Amino acid sequence: MKYFIVITIFFMIPSIIFANGLVDSDLDGIPDSDEKNIYFTDVNNPDTDGDGYSDWLELNFGYSPHNPKPVKLDDNDYDGDGLSDRDELRFHTSLINKDTDEDGFSDYEEIEAGYDPLNKDTVLLDKRIEINIGKQELSYFLGGVRMGVFSVSSGINNSTSYGHYKVTNKSPKAWSPYGLWMPYWLGLDSGRFGIHELPIWPNGCREGEDHLGKPASHGCIRLGEGPAELIYNWVPIGTGVFIY
Repeated sequence: MKYFIVITIFFMIPSIIFANGLVDSDLDGIPDSDEKNIYFTDVNNPDTDGDGYSDWLELNFGYSPHNPKPVKLDDNDYDGDGLSDRDELRFHTSLINKDTDEDGFSDYEEIEAGYDPLNKDTVLLDKRIEINIGKQELSYFLGGVRMGVFSVSSGINNSTSYGHYKVTNKSPKAWSPYGLWMPYWLGLDSGRFGIHELPIWPNGCREGEDHLGKPASHGCIRLGEGPAELIYNWVPIGTGVFIY
């Protein structure tokens, strides 16, 4: 009789079983393991921040389950480390601990410097650049996470070479055989072509300011003012560049 009662009670508590077989104590639609290790929400409360919306609903609509105000994950920084909750999720760092690997540096400081925020050792994350010729966009990635995207101008008449390359040299102001200065030069394929800011004629006039987003160069990848300097400072020699 005792065992019958225990078995009956077990089947009367569906709250500990999730549809896909994982434990979901509060029946909010998020397995306990994810609440504990990814979102850091309350496994026993379907509405961690008490705003009237379940953790599952908020996360699926891009809102923070830790803020009772209607704040998006992109705009919330629950642990105050300088990284948005969205970036914490993308880098798999803790939303409630500003120094996930407890090495004395905040997650933000490590990511800004290019280090792995999940490793106490000084391990650099891989950096790469991807250039989508069809979309005329340059994206840059840290540890597989896309950090940003910028409009570019590639070569006219399909003159930009497709393929995998590496940054072979850098110069804050390179000279083009076409008679222009190329600020923030990142050479590819031994300098045969490269990535650089909109070029400048010797008289100071800027070339192609209204052409970003469409082919305009002799084969190089042109970036606008601001993005070119950012990428130049961010990229070390040897960084992989994939043009497709």
